[in-house]
Amino acid sequence: MSRSQRLLDLIQLLRRHRRPVSGRRLADELRVSIRTLYRDIVTLQAQGAPIEGEPGLGYVLKPGFMLPPLMFSEDEIEALVLGSRWVSDRADGRLALAARDALAKILAVLPGDLRDDAEASALLVGPGAAIMAESFDLSAIRKAIRSERKLSILYRDGAGQASERVVWPFALSFFDHVRVVVAWCELRQDFRHFRTDRISQVQPLDIRYPRRRQGLLKEWREREGVPPPS
Repeated sequence: MSRSQRLLDLIQLLRRHRRPVSGRRLADELRVSIRTLYRDIVTLQAQGAPIEGEPGLGYVLKPGFMLPPLMFSEDEIEALVLGSRWVSDRADGRLALAARDALAKILAVLPGDLRDDAEASALLVGPGAAIMAESFDLSAIRKAIRSERKLSILYRDGAGQASERVVWPFALSFFDHVRVVVAWCELRQDFRHFRTDRISQVQPLDIRYPRRRQGLLKEWREREGVPPPS
């Protein structure tokens, strides 16, 4: 176990105890020597963790302490690296660049040993089917979803029939080979799914749709039997 992971585990262990807990018990639960435990507590205190106590009396973490936002576990770092690699490979250009930039920022501030582990991660994204390219900037749809604004789109269905729709986009689903906009369609007065490679024109409308995005998403999930993210 890396030292950074051990320090994180110590913080989490202290969180579970509302009353002072002995150094010996902490050391046993972390499977380290009492000497190492004392050194780790001093390190955390120097980094601003409000740990009170001393040898022989026990230690307690004062309520309200928040971990620094970049104190990730090794598993969390691997999840971030793998997710960023997938987005870089399978998302549209702007989102792929954002994923690479975000990962670079995270790596820049991680402790050295965790940064080395992240950069050497052996979790790879396998090759997938080619994604059909859109004829427009997909960020326009993401922006409409965030701002809960209507879109006017020109859409061609699987049979090649073209139609103009005004939709309320509330989700964008990324599959291995295609991307799909989930929206309420004013023409059909129902939920519809639009493959982005079949959308030839997108016109953002400065009109807020009358329902909240989360409400639409919840109703769609219930109708389609799609469980919420865990």
